[in-house]
Amino acid sequence: MRLSERQTPRVIVDVHRMRRNIDRMQQAVGGGGKRLRPHAKTHKSPVIARAQLERGASGICCAKLGEADVFVEAGCDDITLPYPLLPTQAARLLALLDRARVRFIVDDVEVARGWSEEGVRRGVRFEVLLKVDVGFHRCGVAPGAAREAVRAIAGMGGLSLRGVLSHAGHAYGATSETVLAQIAADERAVLGAIVEGAAADGIHLGEVSVGATPTARFSVSEPGITEMRPGNYVYFDRTALGLGAATLDECAMFVMTSVVSRPAADRVVLDAGSKTLSNDLARGFSPQPGHGLVLAGLEGLDTLPSLVVERLSEEHATVRVQGGAVTLRPGDRVRVLPNHSCVVSNLVDEIDLVEGERVVDVLPVAARGRIA
Repeated sequence: MRLSERQTPRVIVDVHRMRRNIDRMQQAVGGGGKRLRPHAKTHKSPVIARAQLERGASGICCAKLGEADVFVEAGCDDITLPYPLLPTQAARLLALLDRARVRFIVDDVEVARGWSEEGVRRGVRFEVLLKVDVGFHRCGVAPGAAREAVRAIAGMGGLSLRGVLSHAGHAYGATSETVLAQIAADERAVLGAIVEGAAADGIHLGEVSVGATPTARFSVSEPGITEMRPGNYVYFDRTALGLGAATLDECAMFVMTSVVSRPAADRVVLDAGSKTLSNDLARGFSPQPGHGLVLAGLEGLDTLPSLVVERLSEEHATVRVQGGAVTLRPGDRVRVLPNHSCVVSNLVDEIDLVEGERVVDVLPVAARGRIA
């Protein structure tokens, strides 16, 4: 089947670019002496997870227990949940532990104590990692409180404290390559100091796990890191492009969309709205206006920088033509590089894997909607 036969909007992935991205990251991380544990929330597909594992990944990450359910059912048996689970979820976690190794994070001593009590009561030892806030200020123990937290959690029954974990999410706001490199170096330094402090207390923390696609190219050469957890790299997106993490030729996911209206000389409307592209804005070293980068036709890398996706409704993308009159007509098709590929995966039931204009496979997004 050819793309021209598909109804729009349709999410498509260039299969050669995707495989190349998987291989390059595996080689970079392995070459740096580290293990790669990709975050599967980007693709939500056991098929792609198997490809990552076959190429050398040590396991995968999942965002939530519901997502992990899908991947364990598909045979993925080594999973980290870099998410703060609550002890009320113990029964669901135990059901997974019957079939796979599953680790999760803690960032609160009282929550850890609750898990400890569950472990003792059920006769198991839950594997946990201490989540550390290295600057994103979302989840995580503050670095200054980490040593005390390590001491407390390491002494709890029913738990096995395996190491420390972080996510430098503030890297998505970096303004230059230099800033990105510094964020990666600071992350390693913070985690390294915690590991050294634990060792002085007689506590071995064997895992030092970091994860963010923008900093990955710097973290591969940082000493002391044992594991990396990027996810977005499998597809990349416009934000990765803006942060220098990818070139346009490495971006694999696009939304194929049709012009459905041309209400003015400087405006067209596409049939891909917020239910396909998401409302996320792009970030980067320079301004990235609009809700995606428009490319001409169904293949190739010809961008249309004069077209700005200035507004999304649920089913419409309003595109403004800057500096001239629009040449597109209703029925014409373009591709849009989304600002955030991870969100797009969760908006559709399936994607087309393509080679040029040929659809070579249809990939179910098996873990779509598994948000609990």
